[in-house]
Amino acid sequence: MVILITGASSGIGYEAAVLLAGKGHKVYGAARRVERIPSCAVPLKMDITDEASVDAAVQAVLAAEGRIDVLVNNAGFGYFGAIENVPLEEARRQMEVNVFGLAALTRKVLPLMREQGSGRIVNVSSVAGRGCLYFGGWYNVSKYAVEAFSDALRIEVKPFGIDVVLIEPGAICTEWGLIAADNLEASSRDTAYAEPALNEAASMKKVYGDWGRLLSRPTVVAKAIVRASLSRRPRVRYHPGRAGWAMPFFHALLPARWWDAVMRLLGRRWV
Repeated sequence: MVILITGASSGIGYEAAVLLAGKGHKVYGAARRVERIPSCAVPLKMDITDEASVDAAVQAVLAAEGRIDVLVNNAGFGYFGAIENVPLEEARRQMEVNVFGLAALTRKVLPLMREQGSGRIVNVSSVAGRGCLYFGGWYNVSKYAVEAFSDALRIEVKPFGIDVVLIEPGAICTEWGLIAADNLEASSRDTAYAEPALNEAASMKKVYGDWGRLLSRPTVVAKAIVRASLSRRPRVRYHPGRAGWAMPFFHALLPARWWDAVMRLLGRRWV
């Protein structure tokens, strides 16, 4: 199979590329930092927000292979902060990467898969697409959008033999959490939200830094991506990682005000 993975230069995407290539598949790893893509994958330089870059990468795969069997939309980042504080240009950039970049690449690949009569789109979302995190506002917006995009797309393309699968990881030990915490600090200093936001940032740094060894490793999510990519009948959603199922479950179970209170309480208690 020919598999294209975005965000393959680190973390989950890197590990997924290694595992899929290890199973004998031809893997193309796309990222801006091609020097960090694993040697087992064919490197592709891609800026997911640049349509010309996306088109060039897809054409390069087609020129070499003539097909794309699986697209893994893994690229993404988190910019945390109060909705009032996060600059709209940063909110738009997060949407461009996490939603519109994913959509643009998917749109490039879908006609090929329709012509093949088969294909699979694997979108890496988050538990943050199923329940709102404290000060995760714009990140939540982007991941909720990925959930809706994927659900709508799945209904549309099934008649063409194309599957759409969502991966919804919980907290995973990667750079993501520390970067999101740094963004939360930067967007919150000297604002009306400073005290609770800086407490939440400190909590995130403790969870992803000091307590990082207690979190699931990127390989856990990568294995879920492998199952989603290769299973004959994949699930609609996978929830890898410790407590990856817990947030959607409790968000659905608890009254909204209780959920809000729990999010605020955790931000205070973990510092």
